Amino acid sequence: MSTTQSERLRGLLEPLVAARDLDLEEIEVTPAGKRRVLRIVVDSDEGVQLDACAELSRAVSEKLDETDAMGRAPYVLEVTSPGADRPLTQPRHYRRAAGRLMKARLAEGGELVARIIAVDDEGLDLEVPGVKGRRPTSRRLAFGEIAKARVEIEFNRKAAEKNAAPSAAAGDDESQEEA
Repeated sequence: MSTTQSERLRGLLEPLVAARDLDLEEIEVTPAGKRRVLRIVVDSDEGVQLDACAELSRAVSEKLDETDAMGRAPYVLEVTSPGADRPLTQPRHYRRAAGRLMKARLAEGGELVARIIAVDDEGLDLEVPGVKGRRPTSRRLAFGEIAKARVEIEFNRKAAEKNAAPSAAAGDDESQEEA
């Protein structure tokens, strides 16, 4: 997709996305046989519900039908939210991932796996897990120190959640015993 088409689509669609309190994360046009796929990725601080994607898809479809932004060739429109493995590139991405584990490749070299505790305009406050029974440590990381970062998918986070909210876990156990 040419920069001109990308800029034109972004200019055309950003107001529709912003009107729904969403962020336009990505616009991508890719060939798919005789058609093309126009993929629009949106997000928000609260996440994106399926109904919001469907509503936005209808509005985008109407807007594209009114213009020639996609030309006359057939295309398929997809409106989606970012996947769990998307790169963290903007401060808002880190803010939305607060409390989650991330893996970062550092600009100076090396990698860091840590939990995002807080995010501000300059960078992140992290909790680096302890190794071999040692306690976790705190670390401050400026955005400029990060070359690449992604959220790490955690399949066994229940132990950490129980430690954070023991009374909730006890309540769950009691309700299971009653059942």
